[in-house]
Amino acid sequence: MPEQTGETRNEQLTRNVGELLQELRVAQAGVQILFGFLLSVVFTDRFHDASGFEKSLHLSAVMLAVAATALLTAPAAWHRLLFRTGSRERILTVGNRFVLVGLVCLALAIISTVSLIAKVVYGGIAMGIVGVLSALIFGILWFVIPSRLHPDNGTQPTGPPK
Repeated sequence: MPEQTGETRNEQLTRNVGELLQELRVAQAGVQILFGFLLSVVFTDRFHDASGFEKSLHLSAVMLAVAATALLTAPAAWHRLLFRTGSRERILTVGNRFVLVGLVCLALAIISTVSLIAKVVYGGIAMGIVGVLSALIFGILWFVIPSRLHPDNGTQPTGPPK
């Protein structure tokens, strides 16, 4: 059952676009920090001594961060380019998909980065453990818990007594 807010469809779309853009600000800060870190790594002496596998893992993390940046900033660019064209509903629909894919790219970039750090500092076994644990953390917090909280799954939220 849709939430009744007393808003017109246009007001609701305007609010939804604003909420989407606000959520993107949070994700974009994380991507920017990660991207800056990844870019600075290549200019260290230690990076030049890294194995081919480590350099490949680093480049994969960089490309995932690039993809996350592009996907997470696209809806803001679309809003700016199309804000007076009556395209809010389409921006929200497509933008939501882009944000979800962008968040997956961000999670994979972070997982790759911490796995690389674990590999360089502690070796291959640590890389595997850290990578799996990181993937589980993102998977559970970003996807499993929201699916459990979704009203259509039949569970009742437990809140404070009224």
